[in-house]
Amino acid sequence: MNGILNFIVSVATTPALLVGLIAMLGLILQKKTASTVIQGSIKTFAGFLVLTGGAGILVTSLNPFATMFQHVFNAKGVVPSNEAVVALALVKYGTLAALIMIVGFIVNVILARFTRFKYIFLTGQAMLYVSTMSAVVLISAGLGNGWLTILLGGIFEGTLLTITPALTQRYMRKITSNDGVAMGHTGNMGYALSGWLGEKFGNKDPEKSTEKLNIPKNLGFLRDSTVSISLVMMVVYIILALIAGGPRFVESPALSAGTNYIVYAVIQAGTFAAGFVVVLQGVRMILSEIIPAFQGIAKKLVPNSKPALDVPIVFPYAPNAVLIGFFVSFIVGVISMLIMLGLGTTVIIPGVVGIFFCGGAAGVYGNAFGGLRGAIIGSTANGLLLAWGPLLILPALGSFGANSASTFADSDYIVSGGLLGGIGKAGSIALISFIIIFLLIVLMTSLILNRRDKINSKSKEL
Repeated sequence: MNGILNFIVSVATTPALLVGLIAMLGLILQKKTASTVIQGSIKTFAGFLVLTGGAGILVTSLNPFATMFQHVFNAKGVVPSNEAVVALALVKYGTLAALIMIVGFIVNVILARFTRFKYIFLTGQAMLYVSTMSAVVLISAGLGNGWLTILLGGIFEGTLLTITPALTQRYMRKITSNDGVAMGHTGNMGYALSGWLGEKFGNKDPEKSTEKLNIPKNLGFLRDSTVSISLVMMVVYIILALIAGGPRFVESPALSAGTNYIVYAVIQAGTFAAGFVVVLQGVRMILSEIIPAFQGIAKKLVPNSKPALDVPIVFPYAPNAVLIGFFVSFIVGVISMLIMLGLGTTVIIPGVVGIFFCGGAAGVYGNAFGGLRGAIIGSTANGLLLAWGPLLILPALGSFGANSASTFADSDYIVSGGLLGGIGKAGSIALISFIIIFLLIVLMTSLILNRRDKINSKSKEL
């Protein structure tokens, strides 16, 4: 039994395999030839490996950035890192988290099939992280580790992962210029906030987009995203290396192992740009295969469904906005950390990797309807949420959160986990009621919106 469970969980938490298998299913349902099925499945599988490989390169280049940053500020506190906190939690809650994840995926598919929210969440690691968070919060609230926790955790996770892509879809349509793919990431609440603020307070003139910045002709080479990203990151890395102590710290065995600090900074900046290029190629491969293949699933199993994919899926559409969102969110995080040091609260140290992915995406969403101003405003708000939000979820993690030097990082964990933990303080009945009411609200919202659409279509016919 454990072997079968381990196999299912391993497939479900490996995005390349999961999406490759779903692409295969879609092509089979469309009765494509064996050659087309094999080709589409393998290209989707390989595309995800290229995407995750590129993300790994980005993380590798950002780790020295984080090391130098922490050395400069010499701050000790809690570092938001989904990977770190989940790795610690799975030691104690692994089986429970796996079972919650399976129930959550089933709930997601059922809701996508029978409601208007046609989003199938396909980011496997995010599914595992949400199920782990649910397990920790529910047990900390006193529900225990039995079947009730598995069922409630699965309902909560499945409902959350069905509805959050819907929050961002209006902006996804604008960003990608189609309605074929959704955002399947746990920063969706922050992205929706960024998109909304960008639309309300940004500049709606298409010429004010971050991707149409007025660059002089003699600086035309900056229009190439690879070149501009490399140069910007070189400046940032070199400045940080100088502030961190130059050769005295950067050339230590723990960091560059003797490589000249300027050369090391330049190499890390180039590695970052290379990772970005690899991510873009992976996104292109995935989109060219998964959307056509998903039509088979949409027609047969879940009509009109959309795949909700990981956050780098939006990066190719606005590379400048990604950089702007990252830097704005990071600066907000640093300022917030300094304020926390002054106030004497728990100090949230900016997690560079999480801020890059979430802050970069927030910049893209803010830019969608609000241009450069929208990207700055949206990523500022998202940065504040990432900086101060972890203070809300830490109490919800009970003794586990109190003894950990890390916590959950993204907006969806912060908001949903903090809310779940806060209600849990009122007792098990309140917590059970909240999860059931959450599901009922989603179902009722779907019915109301469907009824509204029918009334509108009839009025148009008249």
